[in-house]
Amino acid sequence: MILEIVLYICGGLALLTLGAEGLVRGSASLAERIGLSRLIIGLTIVAFGTSSPEMVVSVSAALDGNSAISLGNVIGSNIANIALIAGLSAMVHPIGIDRNIVRYQIPFLIFVSVLICINFIDGILQRYEGLILIAILVVFLFVAIRRSRENSREPVADAKTSQDNSKPGLLNRIPILLILITLGLFFLVAGADFFVKGAILFTERFGVSEGVVGLTIVALGTSLPELATSLVAAYKGESDIAIGNVVGSNIFNILAILGITSMLRPVPQIGITFVDFLVMLGTAIILLPLSKSGFVLDRKEGFVMVLIYVVYVVVIYI
Repeated sequence: MILEIVLYICGGLALLTLGAEGLVRGSASLAERIGLSRLIIGLTIVAFGTSSPEMVVSVSAALDGNSAISLGNVIGSNIANIALIAGLSAMVHPIGIDRNIVRYQIPFLIFVSVLICINFIDGILQRYEGLILIAILVVFLFVAIRRSRENSREPVADAKTSQDNSKPGLLNRIPILLILITLGLFFLVAGADFFVKGAILFTERFGVSEGVVGLTIVALGTSLPELATSLVAAYKGESDIAIGNVVGSNIFNILAILGITSMLRPVPQIGITFVDFLVMLGTAIILLPLSKSGFVLDRKEGFVMVLIYVVYVVVIYI
């Protein structure tokens, strides 16, 4: 049993590292090739791709009647994405924050976080509420991509980019970049799946409740693609991808994952307290003033965010 757990966890981490490298490298290059800013690539392709483990786990858990794991996975992942992942990324390398993400994306994340808290006041997320969440996501994507096209702060065809794009190298061809991104996403999903299996096998020995497992072990496991991707992006200086991935993933988790899950089967609030919702909302709110402070998330701020996450996990296990 111990050997099986070690193999699952170590194998998962190895696949996550490979996947993150391919995804960041491919998406950054693709952004320049198709005329989208790195921020929008982070908010869409990278964010949605790295959130696919949460989607698979949440939908599967809901269909199997394990709604506590399904809901806890989303709430816990959103808390981990900001407090842990953005925090660790800032500790690796201070993250420059695009003004557009401070003006639009973070306030929108706060809005959808408030919205989901309100939707669960009656203790259940109904099918029609899930449909509304999906509709909001479609509008968000349309507006974000349109604004990126009109007001991208990065010139797509400057001298350096033109020289790079004119090279005959394989990595400058869009089909190759798409293959690289696809392989990166595949390794991320496979790595997250292995890690979660190992983590669940480990926690079964301690008799931890489904809600706590969803909020912590499963949430952290399915958030490992975001962690690996953001850390690699931060190390490479791709701040827009690092922060865009975190914010975009949280928006996707709420609107798409809870939206689709509740449309398949209404999601009751089981094993998740209102305090957990407030912590999720609080991490989204605290990101706004931290991002506005010089439009840089520095190492000290990152440390404080990681500390908040550690305290939260310790408290729910007590």
